[in-house]
Amino acid sequence: MSEKEDLAKQKAEAAAKAKAVALARKQAKAEAAENPEGEIDLAKQKAAAAAKAKAAALARKQAKEVAAENPEGDMDAVKQKAAAAAKAKAAAAAKAKAAAAAKNRTAVQESEEVDTPSEISPNQSKLDQIVSAIERHVGQGALLENYINRLSKDVPTLVANPDTYFSIAKFLRYDEQLDFSYLSELHGTDFESHMEIYVHLHSFKMNQSVALKVKLDRDTPVIPSLVPLWSGANWPECEAYDLLGINFYEHPDLKRILLGEDWKGYPLRKDYEPYDVEV
Repeated sequence: MSEKEDLAKQKAEAAAKAKAVALARKQAKAEAAENPEGEIDLAKQKAAAAAKAKAAALARKQAKEVAAENPEGDMDAVKQKAAAAAKAKAAAAAKAKAAAAAKNRTAVQESEEVDTPSEISPNQSKLDQIVSAIERHVGQGALLENYINRLSKDVPTLVANPDTYFSIAKFLRYDEQLDFSYLSELHGTDFESHMEIYVHLHSFKMNQSVALKVKLDRDTPVIPSLVPLWSGANWPECEAYDLLGINFYEHPDLKRILLGEDWKGYPLRKDYEPYDVEV
């Protein structure tokens, strides 16, 4: 409602109120002359109530007339409603956009590590060299897959067949040209459909890192130990055995290192249920 409309409404109400008060005084005087003193107060109350009701009715009538003559107030209300609706619509659109972006990020995170960018990775030639050497010395079917992992500093990644996992690791360790003498990481992961071993190696001669992965059957996850090749695989393999139940045969001392030997189950498995639910 505009200031002009408010002022007009206030003037109308004030005029009606003054008129009603004058009328009430006049009626009270007339009734006081006709009624005895005991009835004067009652007459005044009735007159005042009648005058107040009449003033309120007159004020409503005048307000309606002012509103009819000045439709700007209605237009303001319409504009306010439209603005509120537009604001609500924008908020809903922003919320939907944020939800879509979050869903897209989740999809990217859960997707395979393989990336197919338009630019060739600077490590592609190193990967080609390593794969070619493995295929020559270990066999054409030794690797199930190989790719550049864009999500991990473009590290060349080798996915080994479980039957050739140890042979590939041995070749990477002792080949004079490759010489991956340093094992920096080994861990296991439960993907529900399968178990996976991830090994990160580094060659100081090539100044290059490589990742070696192998997928295992989840019900019977068994794989050769890499301790005969890298002594640094000792405790990481014990940890994977302790928390995931992956068995590394020919390990020199495979045992639980975080949990007791009487612990039930493997806490890093997705379907793990505590033996003692109160713990």
